[in-house]
Amino acid sequence: MVTDTKILTVPTIPYNDQRAGTSGLRKSVDIFKQKNYLENFVQSVFDVREVNEGKTIVLGGDGRYFNLQAAQIILKMAAANGISKVKVGQGAILSTPATSCVIRKHKTDGGFILSASHNPGGPHGDFGVKYNIVGGNPATETITEAVFERSKVISEYRILDEPDVNINKLGEIKLGNMVVEVIDPIYDYQQLLESIFDFDQIQKMLTNKGFRMCMDSLHAVTGPYAISIFEKRMGAPAGTVVNGLPLEDFGGGHPDPNLVHAHDLVEIMYGKDAPNFGAASDGDGDRNMIMGPRMFVVPSDSLAVITDNAHLIPGYKNGITGVARSMPTSQAVDLVAKALKINSYQTPTGWKFFGNLLDANKITICGEESFGTSSNHIREKDGLWAILFWLNIMAVSGKTVNQIMYDHWQKYGRHFFLRHDFEEVDLEKAGSMSKYLKELLPSLPGKKYGPYEISAAEDYTYQDPIDGSISKNQGIIISFKDSSRIVYRISGTGTQGATIRLYIEKYEPNIKKHKQDSQTALHDLTALAYDLTRVCEFTGMSQPNIIT
Repeated sequence: MVTDTKILTVPTIPYNDQRAGTSGLRKSVDIFKQKNYLENFVQSVFDVREVNEGKTIVLGGDGRYFNLQAAQIILKMAAANGISKVKVGQGAILSTPATSCVIRKHKTDGGFILSASHNPGGPHGDFGVKYNIVGGNPATETITEAVFERSKVISEYRILDEPDVNINKLGEIKLGNMVVEVIDPIYDYQQLLESIFDFDQIQKMLTNKGFRMCMDSLHAVTGPYAISIFEKRMGAPAGTVVNGLPLEDFGGGHPDPNLVHAHDLVEIMYGKDAPNFGAASDGDGDRNMIMGPRMFVVPSDSLAVITDNAHLIPGYKNGITGVARSMPTSQAVDLVAKALKINSYQTPTGWKFFGNLLDANKITICGEESFGTSSNHIREKDGLWAILFWLNIMAVSGKTVNQIMYDHWQKYGRHFFLRHDFEEVDLEKAGSMSKYLKELLPSLPGKKYGPYEISAAEDYTYQDPIDGSISKNQGIIISFKDSSRIVYRISGTGTQGATIRLYIEKYEPNIKKHKQDSQTALHDLTALAYDLTRVCEFTGMSQPNIIT
């Protein structure tokens, strides 16, 4: 029982909007700065998880605006709730994959990640808090719903009445009865990656005078990690990592590694004398974009290539048990799994859905179309892991990114894939669109639209094969006889209105057509998708904000 006389029990009034999305609670900074808003959510986590009385937790974030202030609040609340020790990243910095790594390595009782991932930062940007459980897994839906229910009735929170502690210097500090251990945010994570990949072989490639790499960290958290790995450990030339200094507002940019927001890298990779390899990561380091000269690797294809070449990587040389993809992700990896004679699973969007499969050793590798890929080494997406995976494949095979992709398509056929994002859609309009589509579904199977015949149409429900839990309303899938698909869902990562995502996928076995531009190859199916869903009519938008 905590008896520190400096513990304050503060009365509070609940908020009704603290339901976590696919990756924690994300809101604008202005909302998080409301009186007791952060405190209410954190106390609700402590109350539901009973993470107190002698426990050790991890704390860190991506360095965005409000990161330091939030960290100090959580440290004082942890002390007041009986936590024995908090391992906090130096300067409150700890990437999302690194946090999962530290939780797993040191067998802590979970931890808090302060990030809104790929969302913009700054005083009027976004902020987020996510709780990860024992093993480094994101909290399950059962836990996040329990936290939400608690947040609606909370009447008080506990916090230590002490000054802020210095978390810029490595070492241990006392905060009330609790120990704050300030840790190197890079060490444990880099050590884990070195145990998986052949750093020496990658180093030989990176230091070859004929090879150049460009890693764009978008002024986000991976900058120090990438500099430590590529420039310091592997000896790549200084400047290999660009935009490597983490900034509270990400330098005014949008830390989302896609063709729109990582425009500096895209210009470099599509320009004259492009580097041999290009990569980018996001705000908290869990996403990745892979590029070759004038070649963008679609994340769905990246997952398939990584799965097919896992045997080349020291950490996976003995084979993999299975693979999983989120429902909207293209079916490219399914063909690889079939060839390797391993199981392939389809889950809802949200990394937490991979946790049970990983823990049960049903899968080794998993990924999402939204630029997230990882494996059983942690329980989060891992941007630098994916980048190192590609570099290791290249170093072993001697092939370029472009050669790897063309060879893969020749072997398996190509799944053309695009995602159309309609952002900040009015919630009522998004709801009307969802209602319309659900009512339309029963009438679709058997209908023909030119060369496309619908074979199935469903509102996707997932039953976890490990614990039997059921997750409904996970998106709409319209499948065609030729394996093409149209998928519709509302994203859970935005903070303003609704983000409607429309995914268009077409399988092309003809090698002669593999080098087509994706928008050209998907032109007819895209038109059909827009017609069937009436997306422009419902959103009031003539075109999407982003196509990736």
